[in-house]
Amino acid sequence: MTISAVVDVLESLAHPSLQEHYDNAGLITGQASWKCKGIICALDVTEEVVKEAVQKKCNLIVAHHPIVFSGLKKINGKNYVEKTIITAIKNDIAIYAIHTNLDNVIEGVNGKIAIMLGLKNISLLAEKESTLKKLVTFAPGNNADAVRDAIFAAGGGQIGNYSECSFNTEGTGTFKPGSAANPKIGQRGKRHKEQEVKIEVIFPVWLESQLVSAMKAAHTYEEVAYDIFPLSNKYQGFGSGVIGELPASLDEKKFLARIKRVFGVPVVRHTAYLNKAVKKVAICGGAGSFLISKALAVGVDAYITADIKYHEFFDANGRLLIADVGHYESEQFTINLLQEFLEQKFPTFAVLKTGVRTNPVHYF
Repeated sequence: MTISAVVDVLESLAHPSLQEHYDNAGLITGQASWKCKGIICALDVTEEVVKEAVQKKCNLIVAHHPIVFSGLKKINGKNYVEKTIITAIKNDIAIYAIHTNLDNVIEGVNGKIAIMLGLKNISLLAEKESTLKKLVTFAPGNNADAVRDAIFAAGGGQIGNYSECSFNTEGTGTFKPGSAANPKIGQRGKRHKEQEVKIEVIFPVWLESQLVSAMKAAHTYEEVAYDIFPLSNKYQGFGSGVIGELPASLDEKKFLARIKRVFGVPVVRHTAYLNKAVKKVAICGGAGSFLISKALAVGVDAYITADIKYHEFFDANGRLLIADVGHYESEQFTINLLQEFLEQKFPTFAVLKTGVRTNPVHYF
């Protein structure tokens, strides 16, 4: 099995196009064509994790956080990032990061946290924009079914729990084949009229290339007319944070005690008690202050996240219990998520979890 096979499976879970503009998800070191000898899943990649991979004879590290986040101008070992990259390259260790794209799928980082907390009725907190496009093409009436079926088979026409969604209208198309054309319909040098079906289908942005290829392969025309439009619609299933409900309401102290137990943390930073029961909960693993206003807007009782700054606690406005559990702690279950997902896809292959605790924060 090649590393590219593992990458393809990971990208079926969370496509790189779902990552935020500032991110650096993807294959950071190594080559996709390498044979994969073993996989280690981690939250962070450090030099210790790379050495662990070497010791356990694994040449692929699948991590949540990219070791290279911003540009590197020099690689001479002056900091932990450069040391890690040098060690990985020297030992032919591939590093693949699946970061904000995994944050932006409901089955990803935040969905896993919700499951660990026992939440029910899980949905997205903030759906991601610019994830949908529309394909419009025109096919002869006797070819329309084949073209439509090819587009569906390539992943087009999915709306929530419904598949094979399209809109079709009939009309007349005209064209005149040139002297170098090889038309299957019509004659060179003569204008031709054809009864056509206009087919409209929406699709997620990352499927554009394969959808267009499938459409062209199934089409009768030598030159296929089609339009692609970006949409403002939000694609269900992709976005930041999740919302869910506890099986039963808890008072705030019992809720915080539950958080400490589930996340295994000695302390939780939180806003003042509101003296009301907690039932509806929002979650965002990692730095989640950008979703406080959204959590308020949807009326949750509590918001679990990390990296909240002093003044950002005031943003709760006395309407919301904010619980900051720490960055590493909030995302720790991602390691299990990655291992479980890859084990399901490759049941006969060695998929390990790192034994290195990479959290740089300690408590006294």
